[in-house]
Amino acid sequence: MSLQTLDTSATTQDLLNVMEQDGAAIVRDAIDQKAVQQLIGEVTPYIEATPMGHDDFTGRRTQRTGALAARSPSCRALIVNPQVLNAARSFLAPFTDRIILHLTQTIHIHPGSRAQPLHRDRLAWGTHIPRQIEPQFNTLWALTDFTAENGATRCVPGSHKWDWEQRAGRDQIAQAEMTAGSVFLYTGSVLHSGGENRASTSRLGLNLTYTLGWLRQEENQYLSCPPHIAKDFEPELQELLGYTQGNYALGYFTDPQQHRPGQDILPPEAALGRKPRRGAGFSATDLEDLDFSTTEQI
Repeated sequence: MSLQTLDTSATTQDLLNVMEQDGAAIVRDAIDQKAVQQLIGEVTPYIEATPMGHDDFTGRRTQRTGALAARSPSCRALIVNPQVLNAARSFLAPFTDRIILHLTQTIHIHPGSRAQPLHRDRLAWGTHIPRQIEPQFNTLWALTDFTAENGATRCVPGSHKWDWEQRAGRDQIAQAEMTAGSVFLYTGSVLHSGGENRASTSRLGLNLTYTLGWLRQEENQYLSCPPHIAKDFEPELQELLGYTQGNYALGYFTDPQQHRPGQDILPPEAALGRKPRRGAGFSATDLEDLDFSTTEQI
């Protein structure tokens, strides 16, 4: 069993075709080695301060480090990587008007780490979302080479179409072996897990995942990347973090410390000191009289 590998010339439709068939794919050398080393340099101080996991699922020899939109400029660039973001939006488009960032996390698997149990990431919401709705488009960027020996992610191609109860045989499990700078794409419904690290070196990956704009995120971006940090980001990244409405009247807020006529109900962008872009839930007429320059950063 193996995973399909494409190169950076792959179109959005090419990626969607493979994701539909297998529930996962690899894009080879999606970023160059200079970008990889820049990312490693930015996240390493935070990884070094992160404890190992507390159970077999998080990994007793694995470090998981988050809040990376706030901590790493290079991570922000990957979040809005055009090839991946276009694929994520197209993949989730049947179920939502907007997508948001679900999770940022480095996963550092050390030698001696056991294989994580196979699972589906969509179970973050239990089994409450109907099977016909796919809630996630996930990415795992390789910051070191991923090999069968050092814990390359295990995946069961096609299992996104299985019944929940079906178990994978050993011959149905593939591993996402790839060079540093490549990216593993997978759905929220496909069975996968971190692999066993039998090597003498660690495996480092960067997990960035996207979900439907109307679902609660796994990583609370409003706390991990609060307005006083997010206000300096590009609007596209701000909106992926959740600083926009998922749909009309979905996600507005009221500033509890201020009250001015016509400004009690505000779009999330107001917390960043700007107006929403068109199509963000508030109409142009709604916004004409709002003075966002006097809205304090929360």
